[in-house]
Amino acid sequence: MKFSLLLAAALACAGLSPLPAQDAAKPLIIGMELNYPPFEMTDASGTPTGVGVDMARALCAYLHRPIDIENMPFEGLIPALKTGRIDLIISSMTATDERRKSIDFSDPYLSTGLSILVKKNSPINGIVDVDKPGVTVVVKIGTTSATYAQEHFKQATVLAFEQDSACALEVVQGKADAFLYDQMSIYQYAKKHPDTTRGLLEPFQKESWAIGIAKGNVELEQQVNAFLADFKAHKGFDALGDKYLKADKEAFRQMGFPFYF
Repeated sequence: MKFSLLLAAALACAGLSPLPAQDAAKPLIIGMELNYPPFEMTDASGTPTGVGVDMARALCAYLHRPIDIENMPFEGLIPALKTGRIDLIISSMTATDERRKSIDFSDPYLSTGLSILVKKNSPINGIVDVDKPGVTVVVKIGTTSATYAQEHFKQATVLAFEQDSACALEVVQGKADAFLYDQMSIYQYAKKHPDTTRGLLEPFQKESWAIGIAKGNVELEQQVNAFLADFKAHKGFDALGDKYLKADKEAFRQMGFPFYF
């Protein structure tokens, strides 16, 4: 789905400093999985929206390039970048050493970590309680939580699903004991299902999200990093947090957790 350059005027009003016009007719193809609210999702009309989507649009405005958002499963993003089907990944992707073997990353734009959703009356109170006989753990395919489970769990039963909503449902319905995922999602699922679940929000593994870039594309990496620095300096991330996560920011403040951006 193609989008015109909608944010140029907004960037100018906000004081952002776009780069000189280049490749104006060539869209920047950005891959993301539009199934991860409030970061990457679609609205009622099917139009992409969310924190990552707005950031992608702002990036393209900064670079004076049209935007082309390609929606695809999360596990297909890195292969698509490596084959040149897309130019960038903006999909709440954690920058890991393993992924750096295949692609490059921008500077981090968000700090988070892995947390745990458990059944409300579960005896699990932290990651040390998870890897035990009889414990069933669910993870989303292709994520750092799946990697963590594969590398660290020797006794628990680990089940992998394509969608995080399916993972959460396993815990909600009592079919699984724990769901490992990012901190914000665990908070959201626990808030949505307070009668059957609770969130252990203290991250057991700290992480940062970054924009995925094809190996060796130094010029684009430099442009992306320049945008991120400019966007942060002009409070762009603060604005996105207030737009999509205002109540959550306040909740995290009250719980004593630092907020992402």
